[in-house]
Amino acid sequence: MTARRQPFSAAVTGLGMVTAAGVGAKATWHAVTQETSPGGVAHQEELADLPCDFMYTADLDTTELLGVATQRLMDRFSQLAVVAAREAIADAGLDTDTWDGSRVAVVIGSAHGGVAFYDQQHVAMAARGARRVSPKLAPLTVVNSAASSVCMDLGARGPSLAVATACSSGTVALGTAHQLLRAGVCDIAIAGGAESPISRLLIASACQMKAVSTRRENPAAACRPFDAGRDGFVVGEGAGLLVLERPEHAAARRAPVRAHVRGYGASSDAYAAVAPDPDGNGIERALRSAMADAGVQAGDIGHVNAHGTSTVVNDLIEATMLQRVIGDHALVTSTKAMTGHTLGAAGGIEAALTVLALEEQLVPPTVNLEIPDPQIPVEIVRQEARPAAFDCAVKTSLGFGGHNAALVLTR
Repeated sequence: MTARRQPFSAAVTGLGMVTAAGVGAKATWHAVTQETSPGGVAHQEELADLPCDFMYTADLDTTELLGVATQRLMDRFSQLAVVAAREAIADAGLDTDTWDGSRVAVVIGSAHGGVAFYDQQHVAMAARGARRVSPKLAPLTVVNSAASSVCMDLGARGPSLAVATACSSGTVALGTAHQLLRAGVCDIAIAGGAESPISRLLIASACQMKAVSTRRENPAAACRPFDAGRDGFVVGEGAGLLVLERPEHAAARRAPVRAHVRGYGASSDAYAAVAPDPDGNGIERALRSAMADAGVQAGDIGHVNAHGTSTVVNDLIEATMLQRVIGDHALVTSTKAMTGHTLGAAGGIEAALTVLALEEQLVPPTVNLEIPDPQIPVEIVRQEARPAAFDCAVKTSLGFGGHNAALVLTR
């Protein structure tokens, strides 16, 4: 019998976020805990003829922060990643001029990479021919361009990895960083997800799949996880990156530790290209694996930041699985009504929000949850943020293709 590994706690020392709810971790946290309606969702002119003509966008012009020359070398998803990384590094109190960059890893997940620039170039070619296509198309649109852009911006010269597991990419990136730190491959890891799916082609496909909400008359109320009237998710852009460190490295520099990533688990449904395993067996395996990795029991878990996309099928499968594995004592929330479904960035953003929930001992509400689905068997926090005492929380993620991931975080 193989001996179980001892739990390894990666210290979380910095957070960085750019979301439709706010630019920066503080602004995003304030919005998801204090606001009662999302402010970053609106109709988009280029989507006007589609059943879903709205999405969540971040109120951020990166020109001043990055400079025109640098900005032109990145798709917007990479720009958001760099802005979030800078905030996370500053929050961690790290000095990129003096650190050993060879011991710094960067792991960033994204579902679609530079799809916005790809869209622009497709339009240019269709209108004016192949000679109008930019030579920068390939380097700007590949999924790894966010990680490489962050490395170049910060001088991080350790392992640089890109994760593409659809909507679980950000969570898998954090789990991968946890494993790199545990193995001693690096001392610091900047990890999470970034996405800017401002793409007419992509949204049109999502409409054809009937995966997105078509509540055009009131976009702010369209994303409503666990609500009886939910009809699909709403796409959003954003980035969420965390600074993780080996605990002895954080201790040596006397860095304040905000939380710990203590366990990670992943699995594949091996079921379908889009639909999750209807019994939730895949995400259950990922969650149980993360709990075993962390050495925690169901009773230890006080809060779950769920994937909670606002689709009819996903929300019910996930909630039923949570009740089966954890029980009904943990306070469950989905923050996607405030940020939108940021696809590959969701796990990074929501893990950062889970860190803040642990710090503040406050569970954000599930905004727009007006009539709870009577089939949902767990307690969903709604209407207002709820103070609670808990030392352990879970972040779950599911992705198209059956990619499941879970993290256990502790104070």
